[in-house]
Amino acid sequence: MAHQHMTEMLDLDAEVLHDFHREVISWAGELVPATGTARIVDLGAGTGTGTLALARQLPAAEIVAVDVDEEMLEHLRRRAGGAGNIRTMQADLDGEWPALGPADLVWASASMHHLTDPGRALRQIHDLLRPGGAVLITELESFPRFLHNAAEDRGHAEMDRMRHEAGMHMHEDWGALLRKAGFETRERRFDIELRPPLPASAARYAEVTLHRMRDRLADRLSPADLAALAAPAADDLTIRTTRLVWSGVKPS
Repeated sequence: MAHQHMTEMLDLDAEVLHDFHREVISWAGELVPATGTARIVDLGAGTGTGTLALARQLPAAEIVAVDVDEEMLEHLRRRAGGAGNIRTMQADLDGEWPALGPADLVWASASMHHLTDPGRALRQIHDLLRPGGAVLITELESFPRFLHNAAEDRGHAEMDRMRHEAGMHMHEDWGALLRKAGFETRERRFDIELRPPLPASAARYAEVTLHRMRDRLADRLSPADLAALAAPAADDLTIRTTRLVWSGVKPS
């Protein structure tokens, strides 16, 4: 059930925050060659949100979706519907990397913070890119917030501690790491705030995300705080989050 909630949450994130995702995908399109068949590698592809959006933006591109989770990749394949320009590859990027290059673009959306050694991963990305190729990294500066209460604040603080305890690299200076790996960088910040009226998918996004938070914090928050982490009525729902995006171009 937890896996199912994660899959649905990722799909809803793309649907509800569609303006943000569309803008970043458009940026990705600007980073690949205008002629020929571009090769794109989606690292940590998850449910395939980025893979499918890239395929729509760049229909002539060949896209390789890489993830450690075969169940996620199967979900991606179902969504892709047998598209001939998309293939999947199961791999643990903390281990030995499969042959992925040469590539024109590496897309890494909310995946780099999971890796044990992000610096090593960026060197690997640098090696698999063609000269002039680029990597686009998206990370969360702040996770989505839906409520206006102290319980949500405490929940986010506790989740942040859990990620730190798990060794996740949530607050890395990705620009500095990219430059150290040999890339020329650019950074953009997206402060997102969606106000009512919002579609039904936004209400479901809040419900699934807060349900997942309650499940994970069941033994770390008080019963009162857990009860307060309930999705608001659609008419009262706002969504606030911040995403940071870095591009790194390998010098020609």
